[in-house]
Amino acid sequence: MRILVVEDDPDLRRQLTAALEDAGYAVDAARDGEEGHFLGDTEPYDAVVLDLGLPILDGVSVLEKWRRAGRKMPVLILTARDRWSDKVAGFDAGADDYVAKPFHMEEVLARIRALLRRTAGHASSEISVGPVVLDTKSAKVSVAGMPVKLTSLEFRLLSYLMHHKGRVVSRSELVEHLYDQDFDRDSNTVEVFVGRLRKKLGADVLHTIRGMGYTVSEPDDAA
Repeated sequence: MRILVVEDDPDLRRQLTAALEDAGYAVDAARDGEEGHFLGDTEPYDAVVLDLGLPILDGVSVLEKWRRAGRKMPVLILTARDRWSDKVAGFDAGADDYVAKPFHMEEVLARIRALLRRTAGHASSEISVGPVVLDTKSAKVSVAGMPVKLTSLEFRLLSYLMHHKGRVVSRSELVEHLYDQDFDRDSNTVEVFVGRLRKKLGADVLHTIRGMGYTVSEPDDAA
């Protein structure tokens, strides 16, 4: 899962980026509305954390531009606690949720998890396929009740596929959502991670659809 953070306060931007990366996300960060708009308009993010009080281009304007351009990624806005009008303007512009400053980082992480689940059509923090269970809250994976240790990139890959279970995901789409903007992207590594995941999971839920990509589905549903 790949997240964009648009926040002009350098300390808060670093804190948000570090917390999201520690939670297993690939993260890009922008320091003003112009840069944030460009990244959100040109890169495929799974969610955005957007401050409304941005220099050059304010957050509401950024969000309005994204929505007019058909950008549908869920957006969590950051607002000052006493500015209820900002919250209204943010929602009217197309925001999906908000957090008032100052906030606890755990609340931001929980709201991002909820946005990602809702976007993918999942109500619970646990996503399961056959014996494989991915807990989005704890970022842990188990098979038939037994914990499985994954690297951060293996977890990102499995998480993206399980959030979109039943859908065939191309290798290029996985590359776009696995890595942040500065990472040296190599689509061939996806095959390596898929092979490692199959060995670690041991369950027949991760399938290769020749010429199309990969999917996570129940064993009997495999193409």
